[in-house]
Formats: sequence, structure tokens, C-alpha cells
Amino acid sequence: MEPQRIIHIWDRCKHNDRKAQAELYQHFAPKMYAICLRYARDTFEAEDMLQQGFIKVFTKSALFEGTGVLEGWIRRIMVNTAIEVYRKNKISFVSTDEVSGAAMAEHSTLQLNNLDYKDLLKLIKGLPLGYKTVFNLYAIEGYNHREIADMLQISEGNSKSQLSRARQLLRERITKMEELGI
Repeated sequence: MEPQRIIHIWDRCKHNDRKAQAELYQHFAPKMYAICLRYARDTFEAEDMLQQGFIKVFTKSALFEGTGVLEGWIRRIMVNTAIEVYRKNKISFVSTDEVSGAAMAEHSTLQLNNLDYKDLLKLIKGLPLGYKTVFNLYAIEGYNHREIADMLQISEGNSKSQLSRARQLLRERITKMEELGI
């Protein structure tokens, strides 16, 4: 869809035009659902996150001032909605503050020789909840550890340690896949 068309639809959405809201939803839902899936424990939770996120998009439409990209604003709402779901469900993160500085400073690149994008996403999805959430926020969404700590109400050290452990676990699983020739 052309940017001008999206802007026109968005303007109508701000005036509670249900048809425009449905059109905007249809356009952005597949991308936003993929984001929700990265954070959710299952497809049902991802669908709930998506619905909650779009409700916020439409009820808080006045907050988008048009200075950035609409898709980026919607994406941020989806990520924040995922974080709120975790807070609401009182999912706690295992404290791993005791991880040594050496482990956190460990070289962070993963061996991705023959690894398909979908395989990598499947590996990330299989991480424990705390690891997966911090990894997604840091490596995919681009938040820093202070921002992640504030969002998840954990310490900055815990965020760093969760990321370090996520990377370590991903490395181990990738190495295992390569050894098995998968």
C-alpha cells in the first residue's frame, strides 16, 4: 500500500471510521502478529497481544503526531503490549545477576553458517521466557539494557545476564544443529 494511502486511512482512523480501522488492521496485522509471536508463549497469547495492541493504536491515535513512521509507532505499541502482558501475568525473570563479567563480555556473534532465518526464529522462540524477551528487545528491537531493565522492572545487570545466557544457549543449540547436519 502506498504511503499516501496509509496516511489517508490513518486520518480516517483518528475519526473512529471503523472501515478505515479494519483496512489499517488488515495492512499491518501480519507484520505485527510476527512481532507478537516473538514474545508470546503460544499463538493464542500472540493473538491476544495483537488485539490489545490494535485497540491501543485506535484509542490512542491522537498520540501519534506524524513526526515518525506510523508502522514504527504501531510496532512500539505491540512490543509494549507484550511487556504489559508479562507484567499483568506476573511472570518473573530468574535473577542471574551473579553471572561473571567475563561471561557477559564473551564474544556475542553466533555461528550462522547454514542456518535459515526461520530456524533461527524457532530457536529464539524456544528460549526460556526471560532470555527470549531480553534477546528480542535487545538484539531485534534495539533497546539498550537500561531501557530493558526499566520496561521489565529488573536490574540492568539482570538484563545483561539474561542476554548473555540467551546467546550462550543459542550458540549451543546452533552448534548441536550443525553437528547433526540439520
